[in-house]
Amino acid sequence: MMARLLPGHLAPLLALLLATGALPAHAQATAKATFAGGCFWCVEADFDKVPGVVSTTSGYIGGTVANPTYQQVSRNSTGHAEAVEIVFDPAKVSYATLVEKFWRTIDPTTKDRQFCDTGNPYRTAIFAHDATQLETARRSLQALEKSKPFKEPIVTEIVSAGPFYAAEDYHQDYYLKNPVRYKYYRTSCGRDARLEQLWGKP
Repeated sequence: MMARLLPGHLAPLLALLLATGALPAHAQATAKATFAGGCFWCVEADFDKVPGVVSTTSGYIGGTVANPTYQQVSRNSTGHAEAVEIVFDPAKVSYATLVEKFWRTIDPTTKDRQFCDTGNPYRTAIFAHDATQLETARRSLQALEKSKPFKEPIVTEIVSAGPFYAAEDYHQDYYLKNPVRYKYYRTSCGRDARLEQLWGKP
């Protein structure tokens, strides 16, 4: 994951190298997408499978407290949503494609809830990093509202991204570190059963 590969003191240097063109072109050819889709373990697992995705980082966004902890967020005391920051290669996968993928990994009809997880931290949202992403997401929503295979209204937020804070290390790559527990959680939470009900079989 980008956040863990680059220590904090190297981030300014990386930014300078990117801005001045001192890094080769392929090193600059990435972009970010940030999605809140309920449990960030599941969102990570879904997007790590997408060709063109370079890395995924579980974390918190959309709140009012700097550097929140999982305990603070889960108590609904900070306003943050569990989310995943995705670094991707636009030459291999477009932002529009990622947005389309996102819709089909969530239940966009429930407010402040995803499957068995309830509360504002589990709201669904697209956090756009610039005006182009914002417009792309809004157009995707408009198209989905016309073509959606379910009757319920879509309540997923589309907003500009604010500060993103990486979650604790034990949350990162949870589905790889704890595959049995992860599979049990995902199944018992009813995520895939509900997704199939909404969208049909993948």
